[in-house]
Amino acid sequence: MYGMSYDEVMQWFAQWDELAVKGDVEKMADMALFPINTVTDGSATSWDREKFIAEMSAQLGSDVQMESTRTPHFINDNLAFVITDGTINGYTVRYGDLLVKVGDEWKFQTMVQEGWA
Repeated sequence: MYGMSYDEVMQWFAQWDELAVKGDVEKMADMALFPINTVTDGSATSWDREKFIAEMSAQLGSDVQMESTRTPHFINDNLAFVITDGTINGYTVRYGDLLVKVGDEWKFQTMVQEGWA
């Protein structure tokens, strides 16, 4: 049912990961639907573009090495919650991202991850 959307989401994340490894936070921000929601243990906040760039720049400022396995769960053709299991610079991570299709483009809207409150 969501075959094409699956391919689009996986391509979206390939581009996202490439930008993250390069540390190109501005282009990553172009892929987001602001304000974005950030959810972690006992906390939920919203970030505007400026806050996203500041926070992500702090996280991606060093040499980033990533390996990820992603599993999209489609709510419909325009909404996907994607679970990522992977490693970032040797640390095991599990997080989720909500993507929203706006026109013909997928946009990052919510990130959920433990431990960074």
